This record gives sequence, structure tokens and C-alpha cells, in this order.
Amino acid sequence: MYGIILAGASGSRLWPLSRELYPKQLLKLNSDKSLLEKTYERLMSVVDLKNIIAVTNSKHYSDIKGLLGSYSKDVKVIAEPCSKNTAPAIAIATKYVLDCGCDDIIIALPSDHLIEDSEKFHQTITYASQLAQEGYIVTLGVKPKSANPDFGYIKISDKINQGFKVASFEEKPPAEKAQKYIDDPDYYWNSGIFVFKASILMETLKKYSSLIYEISQKFNFKVQEEIDYMKFSEFPFISFDYAVLEHADNLAMVEMESDWSDLGSWDAVYEINQKDENQNVKIGNVIEKNCKNSLLYSSHRLLTGVGLKDAVVVETSDAVLVCDRNDTHGVKEVYDKLKEIKNDAHRIHTTVYRPWGYYTVLNQGDGYLTKMICVSRKGQLSLQSHKYRSEHWVVLSGTARVTLENKVFMLKPGASIDIPVKAIHSLANPFDNELKIIEVQRGDKLIEEDITRYKDIYGRIG
Repeated sequence: MYGIILAGASGSRLWPLSRELYPKQLLKLNSDKSLLEKTYERLMSVVDLKNIIAVTNSKHYSDIKGLLGSYSKDVKVIAEPCSKNTAPAIAIATKYVLDCGCDDIIIALPSDHLIEDSEKFHQTITYASQLAQEGYIVTLGVKPKSANPDFGYIKISDKINQGFKVASFEEKPPAEKAQKYIDDPDYYWNSGIFVFKASILMETLKKYSSLIYEISQKFNFKVQEEIDYMKFSEFPFISFDYAVLEHADNLAMVEMESDWSDLGSWDAVYEINQKDENQNVKIGNVIEKNCKNSLLYSSHRLLTGVGLKDAVVVETSDAVLVCDRNDTHGVKEVYDKLKEIKNDAHRIHTTVYRPWGYYTVLNQGDGYLTKMICVSRKGQLSLQSHKYRSEHWVVLSGTARVTLENKVFMLKPGASIDIPVKAIHSLANPFDNELKIIEVQRGDKLIEEDITRYKDIYGRIG
């Protein structure tokens, strides 16, 4: 059995905590582990580590590789050169499995869902796998709790083994239709988790989504694992739901026996968290008075609320969201507006977390950018170089071990060093206390993507 983790989402509905370059699958929303890590651990109960493949956008590759590298040094991450939605992602990963010489059962699942009962999830997958062996593409269905127009709706028909044949599927129906569906016991939400045999999916794509099938056949992963941009860009931007579920005649559904949440809105985050006597969820540095049924989330500063009812307030270092808890789906429109006006608040946090620690952008302007970098105990940045920028480091606290062009320097607080353009360098903290430095970048192109890695203890190479 193989597992495909879909880890390329942008997480626009959980802005401002989730950003384009730090999407919700990387967030730790109700535990000390990210949603991606919990998804990986859940899949490990049914799939061998060597058979788990994460598919992500190239801009998330380093973060995904770094997080999953703690589970296995051989973790497999496929980097898409551009975003084309879930149908091409599943198709390309399935072609990869077939090119490995395996026509096995595949579980394809999102990286940003919350499922706590792994034992019942495992049982559901077992039932789905049995149907997949019979030639069905199986989706896991969830009994609907509300008329949510953001979900796909499955209508079941005849019972088969531990599941049902699918009579019809409709992706994101209007609210009035969704309301009718939840009153009908034959309708389920689509969880976005699919189980199928690799060859059966390819046959189905060939029949109902011939363009996706034809483009996927241009890749030969026996020869080259890297995905060619020009070939991949030919894929249409389309979800698996629209490309396959709305057309295929070999669909089956198994009811999800475990708990499930797609965490697709701040209201969903409110629902999964512990509440006080007034049904408030308070996360971080929060003080409230006379608030009811509200979510108050502080990432950095003190957040106070007085007399709020059914409200969502989310604070980050550079943005604050305030909205009605019953209208959290409108957050995506705010995200889209920020993207339209080219406001970087949709794209990146001022504080960005990495496997080795974090950095905070302090100031930036024409040709310069200033950061505070904090390296955790025993943390180490990759051995790297930059094509477009130079860097100047000043140690604030701790002791920095700096590697620069094969020379090693131990720098105490107050010491500084220049990193020229294209110089191969690294920063490490071999001690138990945190290391903090100020980094000043100068150059014509100051972007995070300007990095070439040569060695990395977190596996973020290749």
C-alpha cells in the first residue's frame, strides 16, 4: 500500500495565521505538532514509511522536507513547479508509484485535516481498501453536520460490502441545495480522502479526464524524478472532485468511522478547541470580560476583549482579523483582496519558523532587508549560498559557529561578519542557549527562494 499526502494548499481561510508561504498544514493548532506531522503519523499506522509520498508546491518543499525529515532521512517529497490543484497532484504521484513497478492500493489524503481516532481511521481505510481491490475509486464520506457550501456532497445508492455505490457527486453546491442534502440520509460530505488501485485510477483518468492522463504519461520517473516545469504547466488547474468524482461510474463510498474536521475556517478551529464556562476559546496571551461564544487567538501581543459575542479575533505580529464567527468563510475574500493589491501580508509572516528556529523581519526597503534570527539549541542552518544578495551578521546573544568558504569562526555577542554574494556559508548553534543574531541583507533581489543548499541536517536538499 502507498500513501500520497497532498501538501500544497495555501490555507487562505485561516489567514492571518496561515499564509501562502506558511500554510495551515504547517500550523500547530491544537497540539505541539503540525497538522502535516499528525497526518504523516496517522498514515504510518497503515503504510510503510518508505511508501509515503508527499506532494507539495516547490515553494513549500524545504518546509515539508524539513518537518518530515525528522521521521525518516529517506522521506519522499515530490515538488510541483507550479500549483495545479489536486487532480494533477494525485495523477503525477500515481504515475510515480506505477513507475516504481507497483500497481498497489493508494491512499490519497490532504495534509491539513484533523483526525484524532487513528484506530477507527485505520478500520475505515481497511474497508475502503477491500473495495478498491474490486476496481472502485473509494471516497471516505462524513455524515454532514451543517449545510456547508464549501464541501462536496456524495449521494449513495446500493450497499456493497462495508460501503456503498455512489449514485452522484456534486462539488460545492449552493447553500439552499446543501440544506436539502443534509436533510436526506443518503447524502454525505466528501472528506477529500480517496483510496484506489494505481492502474484503476489511470484507466479512469484516461476515460473521463483524458488531458490529465495524457500529460501524466509524459513523465518517466524511472529516468528522472524531478518534475519538468514545461510539461507540468500543461496540466489544467482542476480538483480531483471535478476531474474524477463528478464523472466516473466506478465510485464507492465508505463512511468515516473516526472523527474528522477539515479545519477549513476559524469557526472549525473554534469547534475543536476547549472552551471556558462562557463557551470562549482563548489561545495565547488573552484577557476577556463578558465575552461569549468567541475565539480569541493571540500569537504575540496581549489581546483583550470586552463584551464580544460570537466573534473571532486573531492577532499576529503584522495583522489582526476581527469577524463574526458565523461569517468566517469571508476570510478567503480578504486573503484574495490582499493578493490582488499585492500586499505581502497574504504571502508571508514577519516571523517565519524553520526546523532550526525562526526569524523575524524587522525592516525592509529598496535594496535592503533586516532580520532577527534565532537559532535553537543544537540548531544549524544549511550550508548554502545566494546568487543575488550579500549578508552582514551581528551576534546579539549566544555563540555563533560560522562556516565561511571552508573556514570556521566562533563569534561572541558584539562580533560581526560579512557574507559576500555567492559565498558558501552556514550558521550553527552547537550550545544549549539560544543564539540570536541580526542579519542585514543587501542586493537587487531579496527573496527567500534565492538559496542553493549543499548540505542540510534536516534533509532539505534534492
